Amino acid sequence: MEKKDFETWLENLSASFFTLTDLQKNETLDHLISLSGAVQLRHLSNNLETLLKRDFLKLLPLELSFYLLKWLDPQTLLTCCLVSKQWNKVISACTEVWQTACRSLGWQIDDTVQDTLHWKNVYLKAILRMKQLANHEAFQTASLIGHSARVYALYYKDGLLCTDISHTGSDDLSAKLWDVSTGQCIYGIQTHTCAAVTFDELKLITGSFDNTVACWDWSSGARIQHFRGHTGAVFSVDYNDELDILVSGSADNTVKIWALSSGSCLNTLTGHTEWVTKVVLQKCQVKSVMHSPGDYILLSADKYEIKIWPIGREINCKCLKTLYVSDDRSISLQPRLHFDGKYIVCSSALGLYQWDFASYDILRVIKMPDSTSLSLLGFGDIFALLFDNHHLYIIDLRTEKVISRWPLPEYRKSKRGSSFLAGEMAWLNGLDGVNDVGLVFATSMPDHSIHLVLWKENG
Repeated sequence: MEKKDFETWLENLSASFFTLTDLQKNETLDHLISLSGAVQLRHLSNNLETLLKRDFLKLLPLELSFYLLKWLDPQTLLTCCLVSKQWNKVISACTEVWQTACRSLGWQIDDTVQDTLHWKNVYLKAILRMKQLANHEAFQTASLIGHSARVYALYYKDGLLCTDISHTGSDDLSAKLWDVSTGQCIYGIQTHTCAAVTFDELKLITGSFDNTVACWDWSSGARIQHFRGHTGAVFSVDYNDELDILVSGSADNTVKIWALSSGSCLNTLTGHTEWVTKVVLQKCQVKSVMHSPGDYILLSADKYEIKIWPIGREINCKCLKTLYVSDDRSISLQPRLHFDGKYIVCSSALGLYQWDFASYDILRVIKMPDSTSLSLLGFGDIFALLFDNHHLYIIDLRTEKVISRWPLPEYRKSKRGSSFLAGEMAWLNGLDGVNDVGLVFATSMPDHSIHLVLWKENG
């Protein structure tokens, strides 16, 4: 048949075919297939695969593909990545989907990262870390050995752990500074009988059972300042170089404010009826009637109350507010306090209390199965770290559920909260694949060693 005649015949046949019912169309196709040879059947098979198995991700605009993918859960998306190289490429590049998935796991998102494949890899790392936490496999332990007496005071900062023993009756250098990553002692100096320590790269500040506070030079070991005035042991110290201020809390139920450079007492704050076991000097981050962002605030805590004081260069201050969880004196606060300038958090037998610093209102109370023995270690936007005599606990603050726990060795928990501490804290605001490293928890042991809980490398 000539080409022109064939085209005319095919046009007429097509017009007739469109007038048939579906059943008649099917019968016509069956008849034509029965008349076809191998060449025709092979041609039919090749074209049917193209027509019936249309890859919508390949054919749709990328923006529309991303919109459709947002409706799938991460596990389904990972399965879809196995369909073909094209699907894997498109799904892996869907940044918004993987960022949302990471957020749902409590991971921080850096929107400045432009690499389209970055967030799928972050999610895969995140899901592995969260699985390790759920299976109690995220941590490992180590010990620091070198003291000849029980360590009563610990302080951690930037990968360095300071330890100090309670008496100096031996050749042991009472204060040691350790590199946690290597387990090596960097500095060691002789101090007085310490109950509290804090430090920076130049100096060590100690509160003592001898009722004094001292400032020591790391390089020489010399005492460069001595603060005398308390009539009871000093259980907590904090300082600010910019303000040239040091604050101390004592068993004499007072808080003292000192000039850091001269050692003179600038003010004595009264009102506590129990030992002051914690003082925190921090910048305010929120605005209220009583304070503005950037103002320095002092918090002091005893067994039952938390007091809030304004503090500045003028030093003279009156208590702004006293916080407590119960009028019942049988309900005491645990000896740890979190204050980041926005929220105040403390644990008690009634649960974990969170106050809004702008209004002083209680935002929430997180009740745990056995709140009576739980102590707060750290509190962030996503996670909280607590412990008792047997375990560390990680709480997801969005659900208020325990998502992981880690066994601890038998030991006696200090009533003042000075012989245990949390390590790195940034991950409490959300893991990011980088901040889940280093020290998680440290505590002194009866055998004079320091027991460390560390993040295990996320393989």
